Amino acid sequence: MAAFVDRVTLDVTAGNGGHGCVSIKREKFKPLGGPDGAAGGNGGNVFLRVDPQVTTLLDFHHLPHRKAANGEPGKGDLRPGKQGEDLILGVPAGTVVKTKDGDIIADLVKVGDEYRAAVGGLGGLGNAAIASDKRKAPGFALLGTPGTSQEVVLELKSVADIALVGFPSAGKSSLIAAVSAARPKIADYPFTTLVPNLGVVMAGEIRFTVADVPGLIPGASEGKGLGHEFLRHVERCAAIVHVLDCGSLESDRDPIGDLETIEAELAAYEADSTFAGTDGNIIPLTERPKLVALNKVDMPDGADMAEFVRPELEKRGYRVFEISALARNGLRDLTFAMAELVEKARSERVEESPVVEVPMLRQRTGKKTEFVIRREEVSNEPLWRVIGEKPERWIVQTDFRNDEAVGYLADRLAKLGVENQLFRAGAKPGDAVVIGSEENSVVFDWEPTMAAGAELLGSRRGEDIRLEDRNRKTREQKRAEHEDRRAAKAEARAELEAERRAGIWTESVHAKNAERAAKDRAAEKED
Repeated sequence: MAAFVDRVTLDVTAGNGGHGCVSIKREKFKPLGGPDGAAGGNGGNVFLRVDPQVTTLLDFHHLPHRKAANGEPGKGDLRPGKQGEDLILGVPAGTVVKTKDGDIIADLVKVGDEYRAAVGGLGGLGNAAIASDKRKAPGFALLGTPGTSQEVVLELKSVADIALVGFPSAGKSSLIAAVSAARPKIADYPFTTLVPNLGVVMAGEIRFTVADVPGLIPGASEGKGLGHEFLRHVERCAAIVHVLDCGSLESDRDPIGDLETIEAELAAYEADSTFAGTDGNIIPLTERPKLVALNKVDMPDGADMAEFVRPELEKRGYRVFEISALARNGLRDLTFAMAELVEKARSERVEESPVVEVPMLRQRTGKKTEFVIRREEVSNEPLWRVIGEKPERWIVQTDFRNDEAVGYLADRLAKLGVENQLFRAGAKPGDAVVIGSEENSVVFDWEPTMAAGAELLGSRRGEDIRLEDRNRKTREQKRAEHEDRRAAKAEARAELEAERRAGIWTESVHAKNAERAAKDRAAEKED
């Protein structure tokens, strides 16, 4: 089972927002108490935060899928839903957050640094919040929005001032154990060190950290051996110490050749852009300050080998120290030389001044565009896509099983200006309109006949009379019927006027009066 993991793929999902509540207050002697449905709680966020107690990414290796808590739905009597708890994931100092494509999102170095990897969904409003003077008792509530999800890559890059590099069994672990309180596993066979070890060193009043990087071999930058997996732990170091084995029993190796091989591997490794200086330039690993420690000079042939290669190393510009990590010889001079490099690097480090935002007293920019409309072609038919944060969120919050909620959505879109923009863009009745992205969208046939103001229609809760007739007539059809009715009324009026002018109405009245008079005379004779 793996004990040290410095690179994992993590899938995080925030909590969903709780749905709003539909409720009407009912009390004795108060039959019309009004709406009292409360809003749902927001979903929990997912944070990555540096924890000093965490030194590896092993937990994420075993559990790569993490999800925050959902918000609870709202309740009646104006009781809001409980907020979903945030999920805080502890990561080691020096964790770099990347996308799957390798783009750096965040660099978490200091204790307390955090990155919000997933945002919780919003809780839906209850019908009490939607009610107005004209919409007294809404029969619907808004749904909670889902939380965001993201797949990120976490890479651990040790936060150390000095990096010890060298071939396997060169004595790096023995050196870090001799100058610090670290106790790494030490043996006389290659690849004893399987994980980077950190140690704290005190040289006078200067305190710094040293990283023991697992041994490098030719081809490490291309993935051979263990070096490729741990070269990233050298990137943050201000200086590098080459630990060269002067007591090697291999006839085909010597300190000069080992140094050239390690330098070639460092040159072949490309550092991330996140470790650029304040001027934006990345310092390659080969250009960082270096020291050379000739180790194992206590062995019979070690001192002779060190004396033989020292002039050549000094000729190349290296500061050379003859040490014995096992016998603890020459360590004081080496640690103080490392402290000098660390102190120099810290003094050259420029702290960026905090950016102070000047408050804007008056906003002079134009009205913010809430959405855009894009025309597309599908099967030679026009399709209009509405893209915007508000329309897309409203679509998710709408319960399409409730006609009143659909009518409320139509009112909101009309108030936002979606219908007017569709007219200006050239949309025609019956065209397909899509709101939202490809992953989460709603498609409907556009019929610009739905007037706003559902609260004025007098429909029952949960219903909208504008949606009862799904086969509504278009404006052109209604205009044609109106013209036909006007023509029929004009024709009827012309016919009546012609009859009046011909005297038909007058003769009919005289005839009726004469018939009534005759009946009256006949009745008198009978009496």
